[in-house]
Amino acid sequence: MTARLQIRTFAGTLIVSIIAWLAFTLPDHPDAIGWQAFFRLPLEWPLAMLLLLFSPLRLRKSVALISGLFLFLVLFLRLADIGTQAAFQRPFNPYLDIKMMADGWNLMSGTVGTLAAFAGVLVAVLCLILLPLVFLRAARWLAETPRPTRSWLILAFAAVALAGGAAYLGNVPRIDARMPSYLSARLALVVKSIEDMHVFEIALAKGVEPRQGNGLFAGLKGRDFVLIFVESYGRSAIEDPRYAGLAVPRLEAVERQISEAGLVSASAWVTSPTVGGLSWLAHGTLLSGLWIDSQARYDRLMISNQPSLNRLFAEAGWKSIAAMPAITMDWPEAAYYGYRQILAAADLQYRGKPFNWVTMPDQFTLAAFEQFGRAPARLAGEKVMAEIALISSHAPWTPVPRLVAWEAVGDGSVFNEQATSGDPPSVVWSDPQRVRRQYIETIDYSLQTLGSYVTRFSKDTVFVILGDHQPAAIITGPNASRAVPIHVISADRDFIARFEAQGFDAGMVPGERAREWPMNEMRKVLIDLFSAS
Repeated sequence: MTARLQIRTFAGTLIVSIIAWLAFTLPDHPDAIGWQAFFRLPLEWPLAMLLLLFSPLRLRKSVALISGLFLFLVLFLRLADIGTQAAFQRPFNPYLDIKMMADGWNLMSGTVGTLAAFAGVLVAVLCLILLPLVFLRAARWLAETPRPTRSWLILAFAAVALAGGAAYLGNVPRIDARMPSYLSARLALVVKSIEDMHVFEIALAKGVEPRQGNGLFAGLKGRDFVLIFVESYGRSAIEDPRYAGLAVPRLEAVERQISEAGLVSASAWVTSPTVGGLSWLAHGTLLSGLWIDSQARYDRLMISNQPSLNRLFAEAGWKSIAAMPAITMDWPEAAYYGYRQILAAADLQYRGKPFNWVTMPDQFTLAAFEQFGRAPARLAGEKVMAEIALISSHAPWTPVPRLVAWEAVGDGSVFNEQATSGDPPSVVWSDPQRVRRQYIETIDYSLQTLGSYVTRFSKDTVFVILGDHQPAAIITGPNASRAVPIHVISADRDFIARFEAQGFDAGMVPGERAREWPMNEMRKVLIDLFSAS
């Protein structure tokens, strides 16, 4: 065998082995990534090598191509798993998650910047393309290996496969064959998701009562209802020792503040259908009364006849308003909810600078809602049901906004200095401790802003404030609760007592043993208590 052929044989064997080893040993969870993860023998590796070497001459190119595509699929799934586990604490589901890649891009570009996000995606795409191409070229070199070198390679990999198989049957550590179970589990996940949609279709057909009724919301007669979702405000913010030292005193301060204004509150927990992101799943769950834990369910809900809580209020005579500072593009899903007025980012008329991904600070969102939503309704003698999404506590949690005098809010330009202060996301996110600190500081800001807002604009209003979901695992750690706090605030003590009778704790700090509802069931709780006269 010539020296050139020897080099190609050696290079082909080495390259194919490295890429196959990487594909078969790469962890599917970010917490498992480390050098030790690759120090094991995947039995798929020697078997893959034998497949390439044993293939008949006429089939070698086809076998190499199929092997390359298979490794591309495995690497794609592994990398997608790492991404979804980091963001949503669950494995990647091809059936549900492919369509959400655009949302992932929006979040990533808003967190680290468009240029850095583009560079990261470009590198990932190039690697995914380059690795199979390199593999195919190396596999071709390996397939062209002449005898007797080919025979020696077959014997060597057969020996590795037999020894590894014996060790695997003997339960020797770090010898495994995980790929069959990994791929079968992924296929089972897809099948389960398809079956889940059939179950959801049945739930949609059955519907969730009440759909209508003369006594609906009689207990709120003459009052506005303002429903506020606070981004990434989860149970960990209150109970995790890393965050409780800031969040609990803030909630206690808000409780004193609203008490001085003649208001009372009660708090509990609800279980969110999502974690780390996809806030719209939480909105859809609470407002529809159905468990919306996937994009597929959400998309189906949007074209259903299941009435949203907003629509029920509108049919009962309230003006249904949405204040959504994160909506910067067309929002066709709004048709499902039945709003009479939509205040998206442009409609809120913020003239200040954005806080990275966050289009405007919470204080401005609330002030603009009062100016463009509630004030015109009051002039027209209408009562309001509003859904507001606050996003200052959305990643990347930098810079952290500060409360200003409400009279100074104006067109939002007062926030320009805040919006350009502090370090960029690339600096903050290089230090996990700092990410966690700034996360809870944004939660603290949102709660402080809400305390000031509620006391200032509480006349004839019932407020329900809740988190949409827990933040990502970098904040909570693994296996954190899916629960989020919910607070009800009103000047009517008897009204708040209804919630306490259902399991809410008095005040703004829900106790460890306060009742926890699935978020979809909270819709019925609200309807029942709002409808009791």
